Amino acid sequence: MEQSRIAADDLELPSEPVGKEVRRIAKKVFIKTFGCQMNVYDSERMTGTLVPHGFTQTDSPIEADLVILNTCHIREKAAEKVYSELGRIRQLREARRRMGADSVIAVAGCVAQAEGEEIIRRAPAVDIVVGPQSYHLLPSLLERRAKGEKGIVEIEFPAAEKFEAAAARQPRVGPSAFLTVQEGCDKFCTFCVVPYTRGAEYSRPASEIMEEAQSLVERGAREITLLGQNVNAYRGAAPKRGHWDLARLLYAVADIKGLQRLRYTTSHPKDMSDALIEAHRDLPKLMPYLHLPFQAGSDRILKAMNRRHTKEDYLRIIERLREAKPDIALSTDIIVGFPGETEEDFEETMRLVDRVHFAQAYSFKYSARPGTPAADFATQIPSEIKAERLERLQALLRTQQIAFNKAMIGRSLTILWEASGKNPGQVTGRSPYLQAVHAEGRAELIGTISAAEIVGAGQNSLHGVIKNRESIAIYQEV
Repeated sequence: MEQSRIAADDLELPSEPVGKEVRRIAKKVFIKTFGCQMNVYDSERMTGTLVPHGFTQTDSPIEADLVILNTCHIREKAAEKVYSELGRIRQLREARRRMGADSVIAVAGCVAQAEGEEIIRRAPAVDIVVGPQSYHLLPSLLERRAKGEKGIVEIEFPAAEKFEAAAARQPRVGPSAFLTVQEGCDKFCTFCVVPYTRGAEYSRPASEIMEEAQSLVERGAREITLLGQNVNAYRGAAPKRGHWDLARLLYAVADIKGLQRLRYTTSHPKDMSDALIEAHRDLPKLMPYLHLPFQAGSDRILKAMNRRHTKEDYLRIIERLREAKPDIALSTDIIVGFPGETEEDFEETMRLVDRVHFAQAYSFKYSARPGTPAADFATQIPSEIKAERLERLQALLRTQQIAFNKAMIGRSLTILWEASGKNPGQVTGRSPYLQAVHAEGRAELIGTISAAEIVGAGQNSLHGVIKNRESIAIYQEV
């Protein structure tokens, strides 16, 4: 996922009158966000950190006094994509300079953490490199740059300090909001860079999370998704003494008046506790959707990945979840072509997918991440074999997703309407199962939950017909 993509039109040089106007605009920040929901959350917090220092957000990089690329290191060639983007940003800064203005260029996020000084060496136009645990230091880093310091790199791991220092987010909150409760990972899967770019597991204090959740609801959020690289490993300090696990936190957040929906992501099978499974049974606000990556269906490959669970462990968790919440929809992550994967190993993955039936899945060819153990494994799989296996897997996953969506036709689902649609008179939202839904409706529906009869389904979305207005009121007093 990429947010606020820089379009080719942004590279057109403005006329001189526009340039004069640019000089009059005070301190605007443009942030382009790559990757996961946690990066989206971090970008919002960066904006909140900068607002008290005179910055406002802009969607146009040509207007920006500060341009931040908030990067992700999970996908293949992530660093190269950042360097390519930096070339376009440099052109924009040169255009602004011809108009008498200037821009500060910053690289944040996981590529910043992984590459560090290398970014400054390869892209001298970059002024600031800041890791995902240090973005709260942006105001002081900008002061150092203003005093003439060049090539500033800040990639320490003060996770607690980040959350303590970050300012409150902008007043504007959409119907659905993210809230980071946990960062980092101690699992050290052999393919994954997260422990190296986000650091060790850190859980925010429960009282801090509750305060932020309450604030989000007061400012318009009707749904909150609790985020973490390994969210179900959450173990934060309790408001009085002891610790809360994720299940206890979910029960507490669900009690907030005005909150209507609750989700969490991303989870690890090893941390799916009995209490967490019971929360799916007992909490009406906890939506019947769970993203639970299994990565591979072969125990031999799972061991090589250091996943700390077996295929049977995963299947037992799915069985217990479906006993607790029969209508739960499942999503997952799958890697094909991990070093040493045989055809039989891959067929075990296919059999697991066929047995579970996923509503949605994210599947990828294995790609080596520098610094991870698997990058040095001798038995790397040829790219053509990985591509062929991925094609077969995705065909099966696509069939399952379409079948799940088509099973919704004729049902009445409650939809949280989040935005106007692409077409006039259309609104879009999400079902309890996280499916995108579009329907004819007025903009006043945005931020409400109402029933819609599903009349059409594709691979990626549903089409609904909104029922009468009386259906809305039922859900507004939850």
